[in-house]
Amino acid sequence: MERRKTREISVGGVKIGGDAPISVQSMTKTDTRDVHKTVAQIQCLREAGCEIVRVAIPDMLACERFGEIRERAALPLVADIHFDHRLAIEAIENGADAIRINPGTIGGQRKLGNIVAKAKDRGIPIRIGINSGSLERDLLRKHGRATPEAMVESALRSIRFMEALDFHEVKVSLKSSDVVTTIEAYRLISREVDYPLHLGVTEAGTLVSGTIKSSIGIGLLLYEGIGDTIRVSLTGDPVEEVRVGYGILRALGIRQRGPDIISCPTCGRCEIDLIPMADEVERRLRHLTHPIRVAVMGCVVNGPGEAREADVGIAGGRGGGLLFREGKVLRRCSQGELIQSLIEEIEKMVKKR
Repeated sequence: MERRKTREISVGGVKIGGDAPISVQSMTKTDTRDVHKTVAQIQCLREAGCEIVRVAIPDMLACERFGEIRERAALPLVADIHFDHRLAIEAIENGADAIRINPGTIGGQRKLGNIVAKAKDRGIPIRIGINSGSLERDLLRKHGRATPEAMVESALRSIRFMEALDFHEVKVSLKSSDVVTTIEAYRLISREVDYPLHLGVTEAGTLVSGTIKSSIGIGLLLYEGIGDTIRVSLTGDPVEEVRVGYGILRALGIRQRGPDIISCPTCGRCEIDLIPMADEVERRLRHLTHPIRVAVMGCVVNGPGEAREADVGIAGGRGGGLLFREGKVLRRCSQGELIQSLIEEIEKMVKKR
């Protein structure tokens, strides 16, 4: 797949667009006014591999506390603003590395112009974040509903306004909870502008349903070469958003971070309780950042061959199983030894690399 060429911008020390790697973002789910909890969650996200964090700014107190969070957080922070443009200006004053605004809720171009002037003065980018659920009323009347075309028209309206102010540090997102609408909106905008695109399916849902929607929407666009940074939106722990985000990139061969676990779905030939074993292996390897392919298979006859592309793996059988590396059997283990033997072999491989 050939990636669409876009302008490069910087959010803190992270490059977005151009030849920069596709970055993984998330958003805090704590009350921003609680500095301790918010900083702690940002640290958890950082440990999971998150590269940029967005923080909601609902009021002036949150904006004030944002300045304290900025001083203590070790990741670039994007201030998420709705309704009150003064919050954006104050967040910039308090050290925001970028601002995210929604044209449908910010209150018109005069207020947007004030935000642009402050961002330009501080040299930080603005994400124009279009959501299908909060489009401008005139666009809804014109298009009848929140169509992909309406979303793109909203984005272009703000982009052209910013360009007229000689502001080009722009990133764009066009999100809907409907996967097809999201895909079509990004396809359309990618033909109109060369600004970097932030991909996501908004309000995607819980871990399973949200992962499905995000994998289809984000994954398909990335495969078409569209997108420069991603955020998976899940109802749950934001660390899971980061894990799913890297999983999407890994599945497409775009970025390799952490273990890629290959496990069979099990069938009537499986003679070992494989499902909890696979879950335990995944849990025990979550701390790894080194890319490694690990297989957890249920059949000693076919397992090593079917998972030949894995770096290391186990294949279960009656009462025990095989530990194998690159399709070659290393030794037979009892069922109680299988997981620990696998973990020890992985640790040895990671140290050598």
